[in-house]
Amino acid sequence: MLYFTKYAEQKFDVLNKHKVYFTREQVEDAVSAPDKAGKKGKLLTARKENIKVIYKKEAEMIKIITFYPVK
Repeated sequence: MLYFTKYAEQKFDVLNKHKVYFTREQVEDAVSAPDKAGKKGKLLTARKENIKVIYKKEAEMIKIITFYPVK
């Protein structure tokens, strides 16, 4: 199960103000089928196409912390 933190939910609006548009489906797809995966401290990272997602696994739940565009 995927869960977006309050910060991650607000990130959609923040990026939209800068004319950067991502959908929930793109973020979920990056986590479920990443082109590149890694770790950043205690958190996990997933990268697909032009998006990078920072998330945490807690039992059966994947908690999306934040995401941002990458080149």
